[in-house]
Amino acid sequence: MKFSGFKVIKEALTGHKGWTPLWRDPEPQSAYDIIIVGGGGHGLATAFYLAKTFGQARIAVLEKGWLGSGNIGRNTTIIRSNYLLPGNEPFYEFSMKLWEKLEQETNFNSMVSQRGIINLIHTDAQRDAYRRRGNAMRFAGADSVLLSREELREKVPFLNYDNARFPIKGGLMQPRAGTARHDGVAWGYARGADMRGVDIIQNCEVTGFKIEAGKVLGVETSRGFIGAKKVGVAVAGSSSRVMSMAGMRLPIESHVLQAFVSEGLKPTIPGVITFGAGHFYISQSDKGGLVFGGDIDGYNSYAQRGNLPVIEDVLEGGMALMPMIGRARLLRGWGGVMDMSMDGSPIIDRTGIEGLYFNGGWCYGGFKATPASGYAFAHLLATDRPHDTARAYRLDRFAKGYVIDERGAGAQPNLH
Repeated sequence: MKFSGFKVIKEALTGHKGWTPLWRDPEPQSAYDIIIVGGGGHGLATAFYLAKTFGQARIAVLEKGWLGSGNIGRNTTIIRSNYLLPGNEPFYEFSMKLWEKLEQETNFNSMVSQRGIINLIHTDAQRDAYRRRGNAMRFAGADSVLLSREELREKVPFLNYDNARFPIKGGLMQPRAGTARHDGVAWGYARGADMRGVDIIQNCEVTGFKIEAGKVLGVETSRGFIGAKKVGVAVAGSSSRVMSMAGMRLPIESHVLQAFVSEGLKPTIPGVITFGAGHFYISQSDKGGLVFGGDIDGYNSYAQRGNLPVIEDVLEGGMALMPMIGRARLLRGWGGVMDMSMDGSPIIDRTGIEGLYFNGGWCYGGFKATPASGYAFAHLLATDRPHDTARAYRLDRFAKGYVIDERGAGAQPNLH
């Protein structure tokens, strides 16, 4: 089934009787060439590009719950490529380019909206740092605009510019950044993968790996053993638990990251705004709700829920940035489990076990990386070589001293 405007009109005129499920619900086969563990955005994108771009067949995606029940549906939907370091910027710009053609590739409305992102400047030192970041972005082919205080006031006049503690002196803008509908991204990749023969198997939890002579032979699951020539793991906050079944200890901690949405309001926030003097970021959904978040919770957890101190901290950041937010009612909040690496940057690499591959450590950057993460992981699985934009995401960089500390604040999860 292909989606189009003509299809919508036809179904409206014929009682909507021609719609079919977006993907099949197959029983697991006894063996596959490639198994992807994790039915979130990264796992589904990997399966999609394996089938579409690299011509691989006999692929399965195993999800312990329902499709998209993890972080792909528990984030603030921001897409951007405003990174500084050479290990990150080309990768996220590659992801941005994939976002721009995603809906055409998947024939699905993922509601990609390139409304721009503005990182606010509060000090002279921060202006210098953002000028450097903007130049690095341009060298990597991304777009950036350094805004003066006056130019910024024209775009977002409602900010608290004269706050004595956090004066706003300008901003760094990436006009091509924006948001995308997180559920739509998962559904689009799932549908695209299914159309190309990928088996998406829900309610199938991986409980172990079968490894003999240093080679993976398949996975034990709640629905029985499934053989595989290659296994790729992309399970976000559950990375440490899943990889421990293969005898691996990862340089990752799992933390909860909360997000929130207000009641629906008239159009207020033109794009995405981040508070440079604190960790607060905000945008407005198509339904009118203000969507915002901040720091991770300060303790390790695998629970998809947060705590009240972080709620207070995030709302304080919002009030300092734009006091008008205090008049909006908080509608709901949710939590996602972040796989926080020790340097704040991800891992896409082979492991020491033949046929076992790992994708994780995405910290705050998982959603915006979804297309490039899937493409690069698919490239690795299909060719056994890292994609050009992901060569820095080696698992052994922590042992060899080649860390990618994007924020420059230290190799500790709560600092990045």
